[in-house]
Amino acid sequence: MPTPTKDELAAAHGVTIPDVIAPGLDVLFCGINPGLYSGYTGHHFARPGNRFWPALYRAGCTPRQLSPGEQDLLPRYGLGITNLVARATARADELTAAELREGGEALAATLAEYRPGALAVLGVTAYRRAFGRPKAEIGAQPDRVADTPVWVLPNPSGLNARWDVAAIATELQRVRDWIRDPVPE
Repeated sequence: MPTPTKDELAAAHGVTIPDVIAPGLDVLFCGINPGLYSGYTGHHFARPGNRFWPALYRAGCTPRQLSPGEQDLLPRYGLGITNLVARATARADELTAAELREGGEALAATLAEYRPGALAVLGVTAYRRAFGRPKAEIGAQPDRVADTPVWVLPNPSGLNARWDVAAIATELQRVRDWIRDPVPE
């Protein structure tokens, strides 16, 4: 796919992309919302420089590094993707607190329907706002959403310079280990 023009990216504002989801996944990843590049391509975490796909592979979640255009392969590995807010924006800070809270409610309904083994939210600030957990940190959360255990991961966007691919992959590996051998409650 050719690199989109500035006008093509602007036209992707507000576009939604479908979830990659199936019943009984091991992990449902939840982004904040699609960026404009994702809105343009129709694929999650599509912007070049986004660390989701390389980190997923480095963590051993997929047998090779998938491209965003191969997102539909994720369910065969027990993985899926959704978002707190469906509409594409240039930056996550364009979302309102109300949109994030409503997204959290919609996500709870999705979890109740599909029953994944765990929810992995990619963005601690969005998680805090969507679920009213102002002190949440990266890692396993003490609370569940729709009876689903929750792990908060760093946002893999290239704008989140604090976390490189290796550090995100380490967190993803921690999620994999946690799912295999969860800490007793």
